[in-house]
Amino acid sequence: MNQLDALKQFTTVVADTGDFLQIAQYKPRDATTNPSLILKAVQRPEYAPLLAQTLARYGARPLDEIMDHLLVRFGCEILTHIPGRVSTEVDARLSFNTSATVARAQRIIELYQAEGVHIDRVLIKIAATWEGIQAAAQLERQGIHTNLTLLFSFAQAVACGQAKVQLISPFVGRIYDWYKKQAGATWDEAAMAGANDPGVKSVQRIYNHYKQHGIATEVMGASFRNVGQITALAGCDLLTIAPELLAKLADSEAPLARALDAASPGQESPAVQYDEAAFRYALNDDAMGTEKLAEGIRAFAVDTFKLEALMFQSTSFTGRI
Repeated sequence: MNQLDALKQFTTVVADTGDFLQIAQYKPRDATTNPSLILKAVQRPEYAPLLAQTLARYGARPLDEIMDHLLVRFGCEILTHIPGRVSTEVDARLSFNTSATVARAQRIIELYQAEGVHIDRVLIKIAATWEGIQAAAQLERQGIHTNLTLLFSFAQAVACGQAKVQLISPFVGRIYDWYKKQAGATWDEAAMAGANDPGVKSVQRIYNHYKQHGIATEVMGASFRNVGQITALAGCDLLTIAPELLAKLADSEAPLARALDAASPGQESPAVQYDEAAFRYALNDDAMGTEKLAEGIRAFAVDTFKLEALMFQSTSFTGRI
């Protein structure tokens, strides 16, 4: 049995890509996208027609609406290749606006429903700011399920659990990146690998806390830099994995054992609750979480601008950007 098939015994495997033509060979249950992945995809010849068709059909509408149509078009294509859910992201520039995030999420769901996609097959991705988490809480009460992304700190995970969001995506690789950069020349790659990887340890802590306290929110490790980070989290509810790492797992027959277990979630974790002030202080007190959240929002916003620029070059949007 290869490692990918072994992993599927413990964990739901999710494809992290906008390349829906590549998805089928790995047979993931779900798939995730983000502005960076969609930007990368539409610049490839095989996907350029999706952008052209979207612009031809909706080019006279406001730019933000055209963007949502494009995201939904990709999402619908992805859903033809998987049995489960696709995650579609709300514009990162709305990360500090609860009401605007709710409205944008509602519109994305309406667009999916207009294409005949059931609401349960879509997760709305929202940055795990305080405002984003409150928007997700409202959406969950409306039956719209959410995936809280750009999650780097325990405080974010606790607040998401309180909000009863469907799923969170802690970013393993970006946490690893931060600690490696901070350590500089003193970083010992071998000593900090596997279960000692700071990104892996962050997900382990969140997973164990949720299981010990009966928090139903799903934990989906994301943003992996290497296969070792993935195998160290075998047993996590879900793992969203880029195609190149899915290929490495499929090509390896090395033994793979469960690393996380809901039945034995490790050392007891005390119950934690946050109001807004406590959340903001806890996040502020976590330099890595604060810096990576801000950096992630900026990066997604930049790629959204680039995607809008491609649209602008393709059709007339005078005065809309």
